[in-house]
Amino acid sequence: MDNVLIIIPTYNESESILQLLARIVLVSKTLESKYKIDILIVDDNSPDKTSQIALSSGIKNLHVIVQGKKGGIGPAYLAGFEYGLKGDYSYFIEMDADLSHQPEQLPQLLASANSRTLVIGTRWIAGGAVINWPKRRRLISRFGTAYASIVLGLDCKDLTSGYRVLPRDLLKTIELSKIRSSGYGFQIEIALNAVRSKFDLVEVPITFIERENGRSKMSLGIVIEAWKMVSYEGIRRFYIRR
Repeated sequence: MDNVLIIIPTYNESESILQLLARIVLVSKTLESKYKIDILIVDDNSPDKTSQIALSSGIKNLHVIVQGKKGGIGPAYLAGFEYGLKGDYSYFIEMDADLSHQPEQLPQLLASANSRTLVIGTRWIAGGAVINWPKRRRLISRFGTAYASIVLGLDCKDLTSGYRVLPRDLLKTIELSKIRSSGYGFQIEIALNAVRSKFDLVEVPITFIERENGRSKMSLGIVIEAWKMVSYEGIRRFYIRR
C-alpha cells in the first residue's frame, strides 16, 4: 500500500473547504485497498479562518500548516513538499481548494502514477473539459501553455494545470530551493525540472469547474511572472543548445 499526501493551498476558502474535504474522504474510502491518503492544508493565514474551519471537520488524517503571510501557491506547495518528505509518502497530489478540481477523478490520476512519472490532470485534451470559464480565461490558459511548450520544448497540453500527482523520487531529485515562481508559473517550473531530470510527463483528462464561491487568485501579476520565467528559461535553453 502506498502512502499519499494531498496538498491543498488555501487562502480565504471557507465557503468550499468542508465540501471539498468531505468529497476527498469519500473518494479515499474507495481507494483504501491500494492507498493510505492523508490531507495537508497549507493556509496563508486566511482572514476568513479557513484553517480553523477545516480542523472543525474532525477528519483524523487531516493536517494543517498555517503560513505567516499570503505567499501564493508556490511557497505553499514547497512547504507542503518539505512537510511530506519528512514522512513516508510515495506520492504527493496537488489540488485546488475551490472545487475546480474534482476529487472523484483522483483514481484516474493515481492509476497513471509511478516513481518516474509526473501525472498532470489536463483540461485541453480529449476527455478534458472546462466549465463556466469566460473566453478570456480560456485564451490565457491555452496561449500560456502553447507559448511555454514551444519555448521550453515541452510536449504538454496543460502546463499550468494544478491537479497533479508527483512521485517522491521527483521531489527528492529536483532542486526545490531553486524554484522561484509563486503563482501558476510554479507548475511550469516543476514540469520543466521534471523533464530535465529525465522523468516522464503523462497527461490525464480532467473536468475543471470554475469556482462558485470566493474570488479567483488569478491576477495580471501572476501572468507576467509566469511569462518572465518561461521567457528566461527559453533564452537559456537556446544558448545552451548553441
